[in-house]
Amino acid sequence: MEERLLKAFIAVADHGTYGAAARALAVTQPALTKQIQAMEARVGGALFRRGRHGAEPTELGRALLPDARDAVERLDAFVLRARRLTAGGAGRLTVGFGLSTIDIAPRAVAEFRRRRPGVRVGLDDLSSAVQIERLRRGELDAGFVRLPVDEDIAVLELGGDELVLAVPEGADPAAGAEALITELGLVALARSTNPGFVALIDGYLAAVGLRPRILQRAHDIQTVLALVAAGIGAALVSGRAGAIAPGLRLVPVDHPAARWRIGLAWARREPSPTLSVFIESTRDMCEDPSGDTGHHDNE
Repeated sequence: MEERLLKAFIAVADHGTYGAAARALAVTQPALTKQIQAMEARVGGALFRRGRHGAEPTELGRALLPDARDAVERLDAFVLRARRLTAGGAGRLTVGFGLSTIDIAPRAVAEFRRRRPGVRVGLDDLSSAVQIERLRRGELDAGFVRLPVDEDIAVLELGGDELVLAVPEGADPAAGAEALITELGLVALARSTNPGFVALIDGYLAAVGLRPRILQRAHDIQTVLALVAAGIGAALVSGRAGAIAPGLRLVPVDHPAARWRIGLAWARREPSPTLSVFIESTRDMCEDPSGDTGHHDNE
């Protein structure tokens, strides 16, 4: 099936009229009509019913629309990957990281650059869910993520992480995490910023039967930690992220629901030579005792 026919089908479904879809695709309406007719001939049935209110997908059209979107997304990802490789993409590497790997990712990149100084590396702060989607679309070469992940993603396991409670310097850590959460209330990440991590916190709180006051939400971990340092409540954060924040006390959270594994992830296909070196250098860094990637790993 030609890409232009699939895109014509999707455009009419999204815009609801042939005229609006033609304008979006920068083609004439008669040309768009011919494309839809050609696709209908290929699939053996009508895709739209045209009436006074526009074009409405038929039952066949509704059934095929998700497959058409998936096919176009996969083709776009293929083209993007091909262009990156043919335009010198082998000399670039795009890597994602999140809260749980804020200490590992920069060291892994530094080790890789020692081995391949001519390769340009982009390092982006992204949630695990966003990293996985970008890996699938070919927009990211590798990502440091929370585990587990789906089977279409390959993983090099790096160790573990856990929740800790960040509290102001004046707080008494001897009271314990649960008592301090109840006493101080929480500064929390906005759910839209990192829904997976917020869901993990929700799971822990539910497991211990706590419904704390949420004093304020912020869109990044730096702001969350700054608010805690200023005395506005406590915060449940990744132990690895909290360990690099000065001026705070970190109280252990000793509960199975507060622990998880982390790893380096990439799309399950033959890695490029550049990505292979990055995977190898990250593995070597983990196996080096001085790398200490098992920080906060209680398993």
